[in-house]
Amino acid sequence: MSHSHMNLLVHIVFGTKIREPWLDGKVLPDVLHFLAGGIQELGGIPLEWNGMPDHVHILAKLRPDLAVSDLLRDIKARSSGWIHRSYPALASFSWQVGYGAFSVGASQVEAVRAYIRNQREHHRMITFEQEFIGLLDTAGIEYDLRYLWE
Repeated sequence: MSHSHMNLLVHIVFGTKIREPWLDGKVLPDVLHFLAGGIQELGGIPLEWNGMPDHVHILAKLRPDLAVSDLLRDIKARSSGWIHRSYPALASFSWQVGYGAFSVGASQVEAVRAYIRNQREHHRMITFEQEFIGLLDTAGIEYDLRYLWE
């Protein structure tokens, strides 16, 4: 085969440090826009993004030559600096150390988009902690609760 063809779709989830609700009001849409722009700058395509005051969800198509860990390190670092400059009251803001990244098949894109769009409704019933553990369990990812929220 003379050409490579890929469709690397990833549902990315990460929270604020100790799940502090820093992303309230106008901050959340501004941060989401900044994160989506960061993904674009790194050659990815953000397909859907949304969040709550303590975490964000992003569905993105990623470049095959950029590791998910490198992308997340970059957009989290850039956005933290931007938040500190743009919102001086959030001088102590930081993201949690880790993240969740879940592969998405092309046939599941619309379901994941709907899930991300409906965050506010979804979180009327469950917490971010419950949601994230559910995502890990569904994906068959092992974890240790002692280190899950660092």
